[in-house]
Amino acid sequence: MAMDCEELTYYTKAQLALRNGQDKPAIWVAYQGLIYDVSTSRLWKRGMHYEHWAGQDLTAELADAPHSETVFQKFPVVGRLG
Repeated sequence: MAMDCEELTYYTKAQLALRNGQDKPAIWVAYQGLIYDVSTSRLWKRGMHYEHWAGQDLTAELADAPHSETVFQKFPVVGRLG
C-alpha cells in the first residue's frame, strides 16, 4: 500500500544517521528526499552495502551503482529527509 508523501514524517540527517544498522536495529537510506527502510534486504545486513553505509542520503552515490533508482521500489518509504 502506497503512503501519501504529504503524510510522511520528516527526519533530520542526524536522525537518519542513527538508522545505520549499528545504533538502532532499523536500517534506513535516503534517496531524492525520501527515506527507505532497507532492513529486510540481505544486501544491507549490518548497515553496509558494498562501499555504501546506511543512515545516509545516497542520492549522489546512485550514479556509480550498477542498478537504477527502481531498486528502491522494493522497500517501504518511512519518511522524508528534511
